[in-house]
Amino acid sequence: MTTNYNNCGYSYRYIPPDGTLHGMHEPTFMVLTALAAGPAHGYGIIREVSTLSDGAVNLRASTLYAALDRLTGDGMVEIDREEAVAGRLRRYYRLTNKGSAALAMAAAQRQRSAAAALERLRQIGVRYA
Repeated sequence: MTTNYNNCGYSYRYIPPDGTLHGMHEPTFMVLTALAAGPAHGYGIIREVSTLSDGAVNLRASTLYAALDRLTGDGMVEIDREEAVAGRLRRYYRLTNKGSAALAMAAAQRQRSAAAALERLRQIGVRYA
C-alpha cells in the first residue's frame, strides 16, 4: 500500500498493488466511523453502522470481517481485546491513529463533495432539505 502523506499524516486515498487509485468505499467509511466512538465487536459494529446510516447501510458479517481483516492489515484498526461470551470468542476492534487520520480525510472530502453538489443544485433552483 502506498500512502499519500499530508498535514495530518495520512490520506484516505491509497494506491493498491494493481496501481489503480481508489477512495474509501462506503462500508469502510462506516466501519471506521462506528469505531471512532470506541472499541466494538463485530455485531456491535454492524448495529452501529445501521444506526449511523439510518438503515441505509446494512453490513453482512462476511463483508464486515473481510473489511476488518483488510483494515487491520492496513494498520487502520487493531484488536482491542478478546472475551469469551457463552463459550464463544468475541473480538473487539479499535481505531488506530492512522485509521482516525484516514477517516478525517475521507469525511472532509465527502463534506467538500456534498457542498459542491448542493451548490450546483442551488444554482439550478433545486431545493433540498
